Amino acid sequence: MSAGVSVSVDMDENFVQFLSKNVSLGKEVADVVRKHGAGMQQLAQNYAPVDTGFLKRHINLGFTMHGFVYTAVVTGDAEYDPYQEYGTRYQAGTPHLRPALYNTEDKFIADMNRLVRDNT
Repeated sequence: MSAGVSVSVDMDENFVQFLSKNVSLGKEVADVVRKHGAGMQQLAQNYAPVDTGFLKRHINLGFTMHGFVYTAVVTGDAEYDPYQEYGTRYQAGTPHLRPALYNTEDKFIADMNRLVRDNT
């Protein structure tokens, strides 16, 4: 069992038409998703509690593209990651994935808005 946070850009018909008109923008969107996914992974590793370093080393980033859907997925692949993230009935958690997402999302949205604004 792994804990993870997935961020994907899923487009409606208008956004797909917008990207079709601005084909080169697709690469820029992918670059923004990749950049912020890597930043989120780095933040999650910084926030992760360190005893042996196993948890920190097992926070991974995956990136996929399917048509106009770009996805960056940051996961905690250590078996005990969910217990660290959310805690147990015996111990409070030490969140690391959620704070990384919260600190990344506003910058990600601002960059996406900038891309759309600059290309309309």
